[in-house]
Amino acid sequence: MSLPSISAVRCSFPNAHIAVLAKPWVAGIFQENPLVDEVILYQKPGLHQGLGGKWRLARQLRHAHFDLAFLLPNSFESALIPFLAGIPRRAGYRTDGRILLLTHPVKLTAEVKAGHQVDYYLAMVGALGFASTNRFPELKISAEREKEAERFLNRFHRQGQQKIVGLSPGATYGPAKQWFPERFGELADRLTKIVGTHILLFGSQKDKDIAVQVKQNSSTPLTDLTGMTTLEQAMALIARCSLFITNDSGLMHIAAALGVPLVGIFGSTDPQRTGPRGSRCQIVQKPIPCAPCLRAECPDDRR
Repeated sequence: MSLPSISAVRCSFPNAHIAVLAKPWVAGIFQENPLVDEVILYQKPGLHQGLGGKWRLARQLRHAHFDLAFLLPNSFESALIPFLAGIPRRAGYRTDGRILLLTHPVKLTAEVKAGHQVDYYLAMVGALGFASTNRFPELKISAEREKEAERFLNRFHRQGQQKIVGLSPGATYGPAKQWFPERFGELADRLTKIVGTHILLFGSQKDKDIAVQVKQNSSTPLTDLTGMTTLEQAMALIARCSLFITNDSGLMHIAAALGVPLVGIFGSTDPQRTGPRGSRCQIVQKPIPCAPCLRAECPDDRR
């Protein structure tokens, strides 16, 4: 959801060196992206844990001689690191008591706060004079990754021109965001019967147990990719799907940014603020008085 704001900066500074500081698990979004020249890993937990780790990272950034830092997260920590690094211009929302760490603080209005996360980031760079060119995140798959995805699919003996459907039954935020695994299993059977599909299960190693439950509740042979792919590999495989059906998750946003037809299933979260952005996205959410509660776990019956 940060990609449109990075695009706005790139359009204003077409010849600039743009680096993204990112956690390792999300770095794949940026590593082959033409908007970005460099990805710097923020290894926390790990190398950059604690005050000593932050100082170590700040020294690394200081040696790179950056001119300007855009702070998309609101946290105090995200402002402290470029401050310690001595980056001369530091821009971000003046939240979380960090106004003294910013050279270009941006006021956060109630309207922006209530809007979509993409617009939240765009409003920040927009307040600094960077015009947005596209409010939809976009991702492209390199030719090398496309070939890798083809080899990957060939390993699972996909026959002929059978359509590929991706299912993503997990969600790291918590079970309140997860549609029931047995229903994903039933859905797999319906898709296979009606459309005739090859179904791939996507997710991280943490989603392995959920994938097992989906397979146990389906009579259809499913290709379980949970925990087997890097983010870059998952992106290339999602791009090969004719349809992607998913809980509210990071992979949902990737599918939308790739232009893959998408059904996003929402429970406790708000699609008006964090829903997928794209022309081929359909949201499914049962309207009930307590939603969106934003809870990780439902205290009731997950209705």
